Amino acid sequence: MYVQLPFDDLKVDPTQKKRIAYFYDADIGNYAYGAGHPMKPHRIRMAHSLIMNYGLYKKMEIYRAKPATKQEMCQFHTDEYIDFISRVSPDNLDLFSKESVKFNVGDDCPVFDGLFEYCGISGGGSMEGAARLNRGKCDVAINYAGGLHHAKKSEASGFCYLNDIVLGIIELLRYHPRVLYIDIDVHHGDGVEEAFYTTDRVMTCSFHKYGEFFPGTGELRDIGVGKGKYHSVNVPLRDGIDDATYKSIFEPLISKIVEWYQPSAIVLQCGGDSLSGDRLGCFNLSMEGHANCINFVKSFNIPLMVLGGGGYTMRNVARTWAFESGLLNNVKLPTELPYNEYYEYYAPNYTLEVRSSNMYNQNSPEFLDKVLTTILTNLENTKHAPSVQMNNVPNDPEDLGDVEEDTAMAIDTKGGSEMARDAQIQPENEFYEEDDKDKEERNINIVEDTSNENNKMITEEKEKEEEETNGNSSVKEEETKGNSSGKEEETNGNSSVKEEETNGNSSVKEDVEMDDVIEDKANLTEGDATTTELTEEELKEIQELNNSVE
Repeated sequence: MYVQLPFDDLKVDPTQKKRIAYFYDADIGNYAYGAGHPMKPHRIRMAHSLIMNYGLYKKMEIYRAKPATKQEMCQFHTDEYIDFISRVSPDNLDLFSKESVKFNVGDDCPVFDGLFEYCGISGGGSMEGAARLNRGKCDVAINYAGGLHHAKKSEASGFCYLNDIVLGIIELLRYHPRVLYIDIDVHHGDGVEEAFYTTDRVMTCSFHKYGEFFPGTGELRDIGVGKGKYHSVNVPLRDGIDDATYKSIFEPLISKIVEWYQPSAIVLQCGGDSLSGDRLGCFNLSMEGHANCINFVKSFNIPLMVLGGGGYTMRNVARTWAFESGLLNNVKLPTELPYNEYYEYYAPNYTLEVRSSNMYNQNSPEFLDKVLTTILTNLENTKHAPSVQMNNVPNDPEDLGDVEEDTAMAIDTKGGSEMARDAQIQPENEFYEEDDKDKEERNINIVEDTSNENNKMITEEKEKEEEETNGNSSVKEEETKGNSSGKEEETNGNSSVKEEETNGNSSVKEDVEMDDVIEDKANLTEGDATTTELTEEELKEIQELNNSVE
C-alpha cells in the first residue's frame, strides 16, 4: 500500500512575493560523462527548457554566474586536487595514472572533455547564489547545476568532482552565524557532512537510503564530534518510502531543527533520485511528495538556496525541478506540458507529473517512530543555537571588470584553519551592509584572524605614516637639491608616485583596507612599499635631517 499526496495538498500563496535568483549556464548541457554513464548534465538543460516555456522567467531574475576559479575552489579542496582536475583530459590521462588513483578518478568519476569548466559552472552558480543571499539581493537562489554532495576535500566521489555545496555554505558563513543544510537525495550527503562534521556553525540533515547502498554512510548514530556533536542529523530510510510516510518524518523533524538551531540561512539539496522510478533510486516519491519538502522549507521565510543533485531518469528530474520552480514562485504549473525543444522526451502522456508506483513500503511506523524519537532526544539534550564570536566581516572585493581574476585578486584563498575562517563570521544582526553595487562579486578574501598581533601591526603602520607625513615634504625637497640628476629621472618615471608621497600618501592610505596593509603589501605602489619598510632608526635620521634643514 502506498500513499501519494494529492496535487491540491501543495498550498501556495500568490500574494506572497519572493525574489528569486535563478542561475543557469547554457553550456552545462554540452558536457557528457561518457556513453552509458547514468549522470547526464543534459537533464539540467531539459529542466531549464520547461521552466522557460512555462513562463517562469517573467517571475525570476535569471543569471549566468561566472565560473568558479581555481582560487575559489581551493577554499575547500586541496590545491593539488584542483590542479589535477584543471590539467587532466582524456588525451593526457595516461600521464596522470598515479594521480587518477589517488584522487579516485575512474569509472564512476571519469575524465571527460571540459571537466574543469563543468566544475566551474557548478561551483560558480552556488557561490554566486550565496553571495546574492548574503547581500539581500534575493530571498531564494536556485542552481540546479549544483548539489554535487559527494565530492571530498581531495577526492572525487559518486559522480561529483567539486563540492559546490560546501563552497556555497562557506560563502554564506561570511554573513550568517548558522546555516542549515537539508539533503533529500536518495544517497547520503557524505561530502557535506564530512566537511562540517566538527563545527556547530553548520547543521547537516540528510534523508537517505541506508544499508548496502552507496556511499554506505549516514548511520543514525553519526551525529558529529567535538563542537559539531549533535549537529549532524542522519535519517536512514528503507526502500519504497511514499509521500505520506516521507512527510510524516520530514516535517516534524525539520520544524524541530529550525526551532532549536535557529538558522539564518538554509541550503536545500533537491536530488531527483528519490523520485519513484529513478534508474538508481529505491524510493517511491511522486513529484508532489518531493516538492512538498521544498514548499515546506520555503514556508519558514528564511533565506534559501535550492540546488540540484542526483536524478537519473532525465524526464522525471526535469519535470520535478520545473514544478518546484513554480512552487518557489508561488505558482502551480498546469499539468499539460507546453511545447518545448525536448517535448518528445515526455511521451507518451506529455504531462507534468511523476506518479508513485505500487512499490512496497518497507518503512514501518514503528521504525520511523524510533528514528524520529532518537533524533529529537539528541536535539533536546544539547544547548540551543550556538553563539558566534564577533569579528569584522571581510569586505567584498571591488568589481574587477574584465581583469582576469587569477592575476587581479592577489589574496590568500587558503584562509588558514577552519577555526580561523569561522572566526571571521559576524552574526547578521551585527553587520551593517555596504552600499549595493551594480554587479555582485563573490568574496574569496578569507584571512586568518591574528587578533592583538594584527592590531599592533596596524598601529605601527599608522605611526610610521604620521612620521612620514610630517617629514616627507622637506626630505623630498632636500633630496631633489642634492641628487638633481638622479631625481630628475625618477620624477619623469614616477611622477604620480612622487606626487602622492609629497602629500604624505594620505589618499592612498585611506583607500587601503586593513587586511591589505597586513597581508598584502605587494598590492601597494612601489613608492609606498619602500616607505612602509623604513625602520625606526631610519625615521629618526630623517627627522634629524629635517630639523637641520629647517
